[in-house]
Amino acid sequence: MTKPTPTTRADYAHFLSISTRWADNDVYGHINNVVYYSYFDTVVNEYLLRAGVLDFTEGQTIGLVVETRCNYFAPIVFPDRIDAGLRVEKLGNTSVRYEVAIFAEGSDQAAAQGHFVHVYVDRESRRPVALPAPLVDALKRLIIG
Repeated sequence: MTKPTPTTRADYAHFLSISTRWADNDVYGHINNVVYYSYFDTVVNEYLLRAGVLDFTEGQTIGLVVETRCNYFAPIVFPDRIDAGLRVEKLGNTSVRYEVAIFAEGSDQAAAQGHFVHVYVDRESRRPVALPAPLVDALKRLIIG
């Protein structure tokens, strides 16, 4: 397996500043690995909410997470502030693969990076459905290159 290399801020289309919390630290003195997935979830859903394409209480189409991955390069420690970078790597008919990176405030190189895949399904049947046009339009703004 090829070791991944950290990306930079220029590789991402959208950013969200997040404050770390005391509870995010683990006994080893840095942000626990599982917390990074919460940051991933937060930046994706923040973007979708602000773009007006996520109605998590009444929307007929919902995104279910089917895959995640994270590689770690440098520790982050409370009370650091972070910036979560977001881009779309692959836009399919029923799914999207987001690429996410976590940057320590002021750093150009990712401390951690990974991906997050949503498959869009009908809320009731849980069967895959085509991505709604407004969602596709919002996701296209996250494609780099």
